[in-house]
Amino acid sequence: MKLRRVLPILFSLLLTHFAFAATIGQPAPNFALTDSNGAAHSLADYKGKIVVLEWNNPECPFVKKHYSSGNIPKQQTEATANGVVWLVINSAAVGKQGHLDGTAANGFVAQYHGKPTAYLFDTDGKVGHLYGAKTTPHLFVVDEKGVLRYNGGIDSIASTDKDDLAKATQFVPQAIGEIKSGKAVTVSTSEPYGCSVKYGS
Repeated sequence: MKLRRVLPILFSLLLTHFAFAATIGQPAPNFALTDSNGAAHSLADYKGKIVVLEWNNPECPFVKKHYSSGNIPKQQTEATANGVVWLVINSAAVGKQGHLDGTAANGFVAQYHGKPTAYLFDTDGKVGHLYGAKTTPHLFVVDEKGVLRYNGGIDSIASTDKDDLAKATQFVPQAIGEIKSGKAVTVSTSEPYGCSVKYGS
C-alpha cells in the first residue's frame, strides 16, 4: 500500500522536473539574470522576438577561436541588426576558469567587437543546469513564441582551427533564417563542443 501511494508522487515530481527542462519544440524555460552593467533581463521580456542564448567562457580555446576569428561577433552583429536578441551567458562559478566581473565582461566584448544584446551572469549555474548547457560555446535558439527551436554546437566542425570555419555549417544563422521564413529548423539539435562549463556544483 505504501509503494502505491509513493509512486504517483514520484511520477508527479518527475513530470514537474522535465516540464521545466529545455526541450526542442517546447516552451523554453524562463529565467532572470543580471548583466555586466547591472541591468536585469528575463527571457519573458523578449517574447515576440527570436532569442539566441550563447554560453561563454573567454578563457576557453574554442571560444577564443570563434571570437578572435570574428565568427561569433559577425553572427551577433547580423542577428541583432535584424531584430534578434542575443544573450551571452557565463555560468562559471566564483574561482573557476572563465568567471568574470562586469568590467572584465565588457572588456572582453569590446576587445572582439562583439554585439550581443547583453552579457549575463549565472554564477550559481541554475540557468545553465536548467538548459543543460554542457560546453562553451553551447547555443540555443528560441523563436518568437518562446519555443526552443535549436540546441547544440555553434557549427558542424568540432575544432579550434580557424581554417575549419569556411567549411563548417553555421547552425545558428541557419536556424534564425529558417524561423524567420516560417520553416522547420533543418538541424534542431547537434552535439555541442568546446570546454566544459565551469559550474560550481
